[in-house]
Amino acid sequence: MQAKQNLFSKAALGFVVAATGVGAGDLLTASLAGSSVGLVILWAAWAGALLKFILNEGIARWQMATNRSIIEGWHLHLPSIFPWLFFIYFLLWSFYVGGALINACGVAGVGFISLGSPGLARIIWGCLHSLAGLILVWRGGFELFQRLMTYLTAAMVITVFLSVILIKPDWILILKGIFWPAFPRASSNWLLAVMGGVGGTVTIICYGYWIREKMRQGGEGLKECRFDLGVGYALTAFFGLAMVIIGSRIIVRGRGDEIAWQLAESLGQVLGPAGKALFLAGFWSAVFSSLLGVWQGVPYIFADFLRISRRSRLIKRFKQAKIKEGGKLRQEEAEGESSPEEKSILLTNEDLTRSLPYRIYLLALSFLPLVSLRFTVQKIQLIYALLGAFFMPFLALTLLILNNKKDLVPRDFRNGWLTNFFLIINLLFFSYCGWREIRPLLVSLFY
Repeated sequence: MQAKQNLFSKAALGFVVAATGVGAGDLLTASLAGSSVGLVILWAAWAGALLKFILNEGIARWQMATNRSIIEGWHLHLPSIFPWLFFIYFLLWSFYVGGALINACGVAGVGFISLGSPGLARIIWGCLHSLAGLILVWRGGFELFQRLMTYLTAAMVITVFLSVILIKPDWILILKGIFWPAFPRASSNWLLAVMGGVGGTVTIICYGYWIREKMRQGGEGLKECRFDLGVGYALTAFFGLAMVIIGSRIIVRGRGDEIAWQLAESLGQVLGPAGKALFLAGFWSAVFSSLLGVWQGVPYIFADFLRISRRSRLIKRFKQAKIKEGGKLRQEEAEGESSPEEKSILLTNEDLTRSLPYRIYLLALSFLPLVSLRFTVQKIQLIYALLGAFFMPFLALTLLILNNKKDLVPRDFRNGWLTNFFLIINLLFFSYCGWREIRPLLVSLFY
């Protein structure tokens, strides 16, 4: 019994990764793909999860080798324009993803209890979920957060698994769809959507801060990271596969909240009221766990970015002053290391969750996206789409650069040939997806 508890505890961070990375959009996209194309694209779910695993493992390996976050690596070893372009995208991403999560939680709440008109009820439920996430993150601490995410992930697994079993799919076709990659002519868009959608985007970076909470370092820390990332992305693949299977058994049409309610009603017709309640419970677990993961993890990125920017300014001023006074920089100072005096200043707010920037961004995430429940801003959305199309290729490229540098990363932590191969696949695949996304936008601007 104790061994099982220890294994469950070791896998807890994997549950956090899965719950944060699998949101309403991913689940609904997979179900739409299953309804439109069928089981032939099942392999795309595990392939997409594998690509995201490679990226997240690369971030973990960099951090275990250097004791620096990936954002700090960008600041220290890339031209300064790249971190700031990411920061612009990150701010826009936060607004739109925050709004989407609040909206999805509102939809899930309406599925259980409708408070008057559906539109008003969605707003009320969305606001309540956002406020609940704020309170839990602000007051609860990391241990409570991890425990809640584990319970919500377990609820997702149980409800999705039971739904798949109860609809009685064709298991021979399922095995064929998983292990025999097919490329039907009319399914390229759905293949890209399923592969690119599973496992999150910016939330991948949050993992670096969660392993810092666990105080992982070095080779042993990397082993633990690989284990819980394996668990996390295995669950991510499972959710994608399950939703394609569920979608293949029912007819799903429409967009957004219509799809969620349509899936619930369709499962209700096939499985009865229990089937509808089962899906709604799983859907709620998915969307609220995603909201909770973003509310807890994303403010780390904002706080760390400001901390590193401040660090860079301090080091620059220190070096300029030393050179002005005729002093010579030590080798480690020339390479970007801080002096003891700078380190004592910079380590003051090492616990980012208690820092002012973290708290401010948590409040901003909880309240500013609420306006998106009423309207969208087309010009901002255009900038968001243009920058967002390049984030995943940018991440893959930086991992190819940073984790292959002999002067930065010890040999045991550098990329092997297989890792480099998959990072190149990531780079090419997400570059192609990005081009497909921005091409219509560019055409609409110039023609």
